[in-house]
Amino acid sequence: MKIIADENLAFTDYFFAEFAEIQHRAGRTLTHQDVQDADALLVRSVTKVDQALIDQTKIQFVGSATIGTDHLDIHALEHHNIAWSNAAGCNAQAVAEYVITALLHLNIELLEKDHQFTLAIVGLGNVGKRLATMAQLLGWQVIGYDPYVQLDGIENVSFNELLKRADAISIHVPLTLSGDYPTQHLFDDAAFSAMKATAILINSARGAVVKQSALMADIKKTKRQVVLDVFEFEPEISEQLLDLLALATPHIAGYSLEGKARGTQMIYEAFCNRFGYNASKQFESQLPSVEQYFDQQDLKAVLKQHLTQIYNIAEDDQQLRACVQDAKVQQSAFDLLRKNYPLRREWAAHGGPKA
Repeated sequence: MKIIADENLAFTDYFFAEFAEIQHRAGRTLTHQDVQDADALLVRSVTKVDQALIDQTKIQFVGSATIGTDHLDIHALEHHNIAWSNAAGCNAQAVAEYVITALLHLNIELLEKDHQFTLAIVGLGNVGKRLATMAQLLGWQVIGYDPYVQLDGIENVSFNELLKRADAISIHVPLTLSGDYPTQHLFDDAAFSAMKATAILINSARGAVVKQSALMADIKKTKRQVVLDVFEFEPEISEQLLDLLALATPHIAGYSLEGKARGTQMIYEAFCNRFGYNASKQFESQLPSVEQYFDQQDLKAVLKQHLTQIYNIAEDDQQLRACVQDAKVQQSAFDLLRKNYPLRREWAAHGGPKA
């Protein structure tokens, strides 16, 4: 058996080497020729798995170690009788912690705001649910909007009401172009006009949920603090946009060691189910121990004292801005940042809470 795997997947050899020859490839530039004689394909969101890639191949299984599936042509996979799996929720905790870290980096005094600070969450799936729980641990007021999901314990409101009330908005929806509630350009000129000028916006979901031209016009007008981990025209990011952002990171919100390992384990389990193997391995056995910052201490006190040691988000921002050349971040530099990213650890690894 032969497996082609994205070179940025975690613990691929640990989970799959006993079953097959594994060849590691750059996911963004994967070609039909690369996968033609593969029995299984393991990818991330940068690989477009479509008819052109999988037609007339030996592929029997595609596993994507990611939450989303918009890069997978499900119809084509099913037409070719190719089993597929994604890893919904694998890095939800990491993304939730990214959002909290970004907010506290912008203003550490938010730890003292309690219910005076309203965090609005657009999309109440795996990430949104965990973020709501983490925010409530900090005493923040949480409101949410999701036409498909209603969560107990938080106030569910209309999109327009959410825009008007929020002190910060965090986006956690897939990119959809059709249906009753399409999310492409959900945040457009009208949405920005409805928001408080002081409201922070964080997008760690999909870039095109936010209309870039509207965002740039809004920041120039309101001086709004905006945090982007994803970009409408990713991987090329203009210097003009970067100059307007409070924080910019290279699509790594979910890049915790636990999140990536969990994603690989989830597609390993689906792979074993497809080929009739016993799935007996757990990613936890591969993780090194780290310093215990939260040991019996108050959550807010630990975050105030050790936030940078737990996750230095400013360093990620600086690394991305350092990649600007000819007025934009080049694709090769963007991909290299992600490939060489030093995976951070989730709060629970340091003895902290998780949702």
